Amino acid sequence: MRYFDHMATCPVKKEVLDAMLPYFSEDFGNPMSLYPLGQKSKDALEEARAQVAALVGAKPQEIIFTASGAESNNTALRGLAYANRQKGTHIIVSKVEHHSILNPARILEKEGFAVTYLPVDKYGLVDPGFLEKAITKETTLISVIHASPEVGTIEPIKELAAIAKKHGVLFHTDAVASAGNIPVNVEGLGVNSLSLSAHEFYGPKGAAALYLKSGTRIVPLIYGGIQESGRRAGTENIPAIVGMGKAAELAAAAMAGNMERLAAFRDKLVKGATEKITSIYLTGHPERRLPGHASFCVEFIEGEAQLLMLAAKGIYAASGSACSSKALKASPVLLSMGVSSELAQGSVVFSMGEENTEEDVDYLLDEFPKLVNRLREISPYAKGWSGVKEKGACIPKN
Repeated sequence: MRYFDHMATCPVKKEVLDAMLPYFSEDFGNPMSLYPLGQKSKDALEEARAQVAALVGAKPQEIIFTASGAESNNTALRGLAYANRQKGTHIIVSKVEHHSILNPARILEKEGFAVTYLPVDKYGLVDPGFLEKAITKETTLISVIHASPEVGTIEPIKELAAIAKKHGVLFHTDAVASAGNIPVNVEGLGVNSLSLSAHEFYGPKGAAALYLKSGTRIVPLIYGGIQESGRRAGTENIPAIVGMGKAAELAAAAMAGNMERLAAFRDKLVKGATEKITSIYLTGHPERRLPGHASFCVEFIEGEAQLLMLAAKGIYAASGSACSSKALKASPVLLSMGVSSELAQGSVVFSMGEENTEEDVDYLLDEFPKLVNRLREISPYAKGWSGVKEKGACIPKN
């Protein structure tokens, strides 16, 4: 198996699993219980909170544990919007957000909020000038993703958040794809809230967090007990949270080395693919992108067919985001970047992680061009049925 789908999820590291295991049976106490068994879980919970806080440069009390990046995003968008509803009912999000931001935004529209969807350029970047023009007296919240899991582009969050601060507007960023993979510092970015998820940096699924800047009011998404300082009810998933803490600690220690190595693999993959395959286009920014991320649109063939043939060779990759790869629809992220629906159907995404080797990249560069050629041999679109009369006709020109 050659795994090139780390934006979908990562395997749990052995050190992380070892840290988790005692809390399933031996140290199984509820952290709300006052006796020693419960307090041991409470201590583990707070240690993990400190570890996750350290990964993003936050204070431990600013970390709220959740069950997923989607829950963190929903909590931020709905919770901050409702906490500030008396000040205004206008929020701004970009068109390249994850579904866990876009869908809550659409629900908020139905509940009386006005939502502006910021356009992006052909690289998927938000223009700070467009953001400033979109802000009104009613604007209370802005959410722009830190890095796109689909095209790898890293947004200018520090600049965007500074504009929000100048206008007295709260700023949230979805850092699920970036936290643990590249440096993320909440103070340096200047954000009020930030989402991250353990399984994106070799922790377990079912553990995530929301950074909420001290003093920022929020309405809980889940009501019940007083867990997480009353901001997220429900008994904490101690094994998973302990795993997230350990994974955060390991990610911070290995980050610099991983970034350098994976960036070299990424550049080799991009260079090799574009040299060996005709009518293939890199999506996302060529430089401002995640280090282990390479995404393409391949003309005349569909992404699903590419994935099936890659899998037959033991290569696991993605087409568009993990949440939409089964939808058989053109990626809204690519469409918002000006890519035609025809070309967007040929999307393929390769995301690398710690366990990938240069040999994996060489194997991919050997097999990928061959399967593209085989698919084009049987594709009616490659024979001119698509109406595309010139190479690259589907690629945006802006």
